[in-house]
Amino acid sequence: MGCRDVHAATVLAFLSGTASVAGLLAAVLLPNWRQMRLYTFNKNEKNVTVYTGLWIKCARFDGSRDCVIYDPQWYMAVDQLDLRVLQFALPLSMLTAVSALFLCLIGMCNTAFVSSVPNLKLAKCLVNSAGCHLVAGLLFLLACAICLTPSIWVIFYNNYLNRKYEPVFSFDISVFIAIASAGGLFFTSVLLFLWYCACKSLPSPFWQPLYSHAPSMHSYASQPYSARSRLSALEIDIPVVTHTS
Repeated sequence: MGCRDVHAATVLAFLSGTASVAGLLAAVLLPNWRQMRLYTFNKNEKNVTVYTGLWIKCARFDGSRDCVIYDPQWYMAVDQLDLRVLQFALPLSMLTAVSALFLCLIGMCNTAFVSSVPNLKLAKCLVNSAGCHLVAGLLFLLACAICLTPSIWVIFYNNYLNRKYEPVFSFDISVFIAIASAGGLFFTSVLLFLWYCACKSLPSPFWQPLYSHAPSMHSYASQPYSARSRLSALEIDIPVVTHTS
């Protein structure tokens, strides 16, 4: 199969990228980035757990699902540096990943519906499937780096808070979701790079790979020098008949 065929790798990459973006969205919305466990020695009272997210904060008693204290304005008063960085990093990572998905979808549609013989006058300006997947792979890798770095930093910053105050802080499930989503973005970029490397066996510029059916394009071009030489030799052997009076 040529590079213009829809490989299973590109379809799997698109599905993996979509699942990773969905995971990032869940990590952004869930109020489960950090827990602060408050203990009481009064038998008539219950322990309280404060759930801290990127946008809201919720305090619950043990055994209850209702928020005793609910702060929807928490995103404006975040006093923890790692969460403040995540407020900017995760939406930026999602925007980058969505752009990569859009490019990947364009490449797949171009592969499926565009003719294998392009117009020679527009060949140098065409954005083909291999070029789209290459740029999409780079964007997925960038989105992975933007998401993974601050998510891992939450773990180290949590240890810093425990040393500075009391060991009552712990990171929650959103950290694992974000790291898993970053791993999915990295896996998606690897799939696209492998697909592109399979296409790079063809002679084409690195930044703008041309169509995989290059012979069909070359058929419209002038013949090489060796062919013209053989043709010239044949023409020389043809006798020339002249009419004499």
